[in-house]
Amino acid sequence: MNKTTSEPAVSARHGMPTAGAKYASYPTVNLPDRTWPSKVIEKAPVWCSVDLRDGNQALVNPMGHERKARMFRLLLDMGFKEIEIGFPSASQTDFDFARWCIENGDVPDGVDLQVLVQCRPELISRTFEALEGARTPIVHFYNSTSELQRRVVFEKDVRGIKRIATDAAKMITDMAAKAGGGYRFEYSPESFTGTELEVALEICNAVAEIVKPTPENKLILNLPSTVEMSTPNVYADRIEWMCLNLDNRENLIISLHPHNDRGTGIASTELGLMAGADRVEGTLFGNGERTGNVNIVTLALNMYTQGVDPMLDCTDINRMKDVYEYSNQLVIPERHPYVGELVYTAFSGSHQDAINKGMKAAAKANSPIWEVPYLPIDPQDVGRSYEAIIRINSQSGKGGIAYVLQADYGLNLPRNLQIEFSREVQAITDAEGKELPSSRIHDEFRKLYVDQPGARFKYVDHRTYPDEKVKGRRVLEATILDGGREVRVNGVGTGPIDSFVDALARHAGVEMSVLDYSEHSLQRGSDASAISYLEMEHGSGKLFGVGINTNISSASLEAVVSAANRIVGTTAG
Repeated sequence: MNKTTSEPAVSARHGMPTAGAKYASYPTVNLPDRTWPSKVIEKAPVWCSVDLRDGNQALVNPMGHERKARMFRLLLDMGFKEIEIGFPSASQTDFDFARWCIENGDVPDGVDLQVLVQCRPELISRTFEALEGARTPIVHFYNSTSELQRRVVFEKDVRGIKRIATDAAKMITDMAAKAGGGYRFEYSPESFTGTELEVALEICNAVAEIVKPTPENKLILNLPSTVEMSTPNVYADRIEWMCLNLDNRENLIISLHPHNDRGTGIASTELGLMAGADRVEGTLFGNGERTGNVNIVTLALNMYTQGVDPMLDCTDINRMKDVYEYSNQLVIPERHPYVGELVYTAFSGSHQDAINKGMKAAAKANSPIWEVPYLPIDPQDVGRSYEAIIRINSQSGKGGIAYVLQADYGLNLPRNLQIEFSREVQAITDAEGKELPSSRIHDEFRKLYVDQPGARFKYVDHRTYPDEKVKGRRVLEATILDGGREVRVNGVGTGPIDSFVDALARHAGVEMSVLDYSEHSLQRGSDASAISYLEMEHGSGKLFGVGINTNISSASLEAVVSAANRIVGTTAG
């Protein structure tokens, strides 16, 4: 290929050779009227899974029959209409699996099995043996066409490489006709990204002329990014250029088969679809040679989040993950898009607060459109839950802690209590340096505000009656434990809480007054518990108390005791 020149790097760093002296930049495409940048993906492509071929050949321990069969069943259940089941001429294992799929795979109508074969006569013959009895199978034949491989691997010119492709096309179409028809055909100029566009065009047109595709039986022309060598926009340019220049385009299905050497396989595929491609070959979660094949699940769910039906069932992403990891004996990273263990969690306090508020706003709006900050997809759409959206560590904030307590335990903490308790949690996570599960956060909440082990005061009972001396005021008589000893206290106020605060303040010898109070039910039903939150001001500041009781009045008085215990502790300390 003709290479554009670039200025060499000013200097090498850390022992690396000067970039411009060792690597040539990839050529751009002269396509001034390109249209793909203004297009959007409006429908799903034809998907073809190559997990059982490209994915399998890239494994340290290739799949045996059981692992292949489990993957095959998942692909059918997801709705793939084309599945490459192997390279039957390459090994007896692949041959036997192809026969199993045809004879025992329960392949539904409308699903085409695809097999891969090099453009070699003996391999083609063996491939047709493997396909006997299959309905509309796809014979995918290929040969490498790149300038580098022509020069250093095959030592052939363009005419010689084209002859390999056309001879194979002639043999395959003849054998298909003798077998009674019903076959479909796919040709790949392998290493398309390393092939001059004019050469790729010449060879593809020559193959199509032999296959003679029709509207009823189109030829799949697969234009693979066998090695990702350029930025995604250049790949898109190449796809659009081919679509514009191929003969008989209306009877061709242009297929993409991107790899991920530069880490932009997803982008290359999406731009390639905008550039006119009709079909995508890839693997479920991107397993493949080197850095992998393109990730079909990510592509499909990217489309889904843009309002496009991906035509694949991804509603049970946990099952997809389990089968992938079982069959490939690989582990999906925690941050893998859509499926990773942590992709629906938030550790940052600001993220947690935004998610918490977004969830509440979404529930209130009752709109069909999903709009929650930091969550581009509703986890429930792929079979995940909200339970682990927020996890608490030293980077967490009040919003995340509040969400965990609300979602898992039904506690709707007032804002000031969120701020106060978040400082307590922060101190623990800073000291321990690790994440706190929601159960630990709840335990710490109860320990600080409700159970208060070793606390001085404990509420037992109370009664109230009108104050005979002052109209509109009430007297409260309460029984409490003070250091384990039962005592009676009396107070006067406008209501039970005010009266009890007066009684307890005089008994403990501290100043305190109520700043704010709120309450709610913890669960439905006649035996529902009530929880009371009470913000108290005292001599050196303000703090919260919390009470939980089946009786709302008792819950509020327990909240007063909770605050008093914390004030006494603060005063003593």
